Amino acid sequence: MDAVALEKLSYAYGTVTAVEDVTLRVAAGEVVAVLGPNGAGKSTTLLMLLGLLPPRTGSVRLFGDAPQRAVAAGRVGAMPQVGGLLPRSTIGDLLRFLHDVYPHPMPVDEALDLADLTGLAGRTVEKLSGGQAQRLRFAMAVVGRPDLLVLDEPTAALDVAARRAFWAAMRGYVSHGRTVLFSTHYLEEADDNADRIVVLDRGRVIADGTAAEVKRRVDVRTVSVRLEEQDYSVLPGVVAVAERHGRAVLTTTDADATVLALAEAGLLRDVEVTGADLEEAFLALTHREA
Repeated sequence: MDAVALEKLSYAYGTVTAVEDVTLRVAAGEVVAVLGPNGAGKSTTLLMLLGLLPPRTGSVRLFGDAPQRAVAAGRVGAMPQVGGLLPRSTIGDLLRFLHDVYPHPMPVDEALDLADLTGLAGRTVEKLSGGQAQRLRFAMAVVGRPDLLVLDEPTAALDVAARRAFWAAMRGYVSHGRTVLFSTHYLEEADDNADRIVVLDRGRVIADGTAAEVKRRVDVRTVSVRLEEQDYSVLPGVVAVAERHGRAVLTTTDADATVLALAEAGLLRDVEVTGADLEEAFLALTHREA
């Protein structure tokens, strides 16, 4: 049975269509990353998946049931990007309350340890840093030991070390066959931790597959040269420009044309051409759709 089945899902805010005709299936035990630029429809799709927004068209099934029934049965845990923390509550209060409403929860101490919050159970939410608040949201999502975790930008407020610790904890949690669907702007996290990548743009699914399959969807290369005072974005094929360690790093859909234009402009110095990573494939996909 699929953990998640979205069929021709659509939603609009007034006259603005946020999600259009999205069909997606996630098998039990899969870890799926949902990527997309701002306004692509990621958060709206997750809200409909959780039963918090009624779709304009289409249907949502979680483990073969309506989302409200799956949530009520304790099979779903969610981690929003913001909110969800009651004022003047302590970490321990919130986790004990959620522990008592799930049918088969994990011990509160285990949830605290998993979220790296051991020793902070008595701290109120007003005294938490942004990273601690985000780790508390994670603990609240997993304390019920749900079969499906839905995470919206789970590491947005975490530093590099905390992000690594978060994904180590997540890998341990999903190793028992649980399902995770998460949105993120950190493409390296999707590349490292997801079994599948789903790319949304303007409310539609424009790519769905493993990271390697998404990379193969586009004929993208990276051309790197010594940085000069030059507007590299006007060169043929270039869809993104970055500056790294005194070099111009150009993401291009036509490496031959880009290199030829660099040569004609006298800018072909210390050139390096490499294959695309997930970020470059993502930029090329969303650039083409735009």
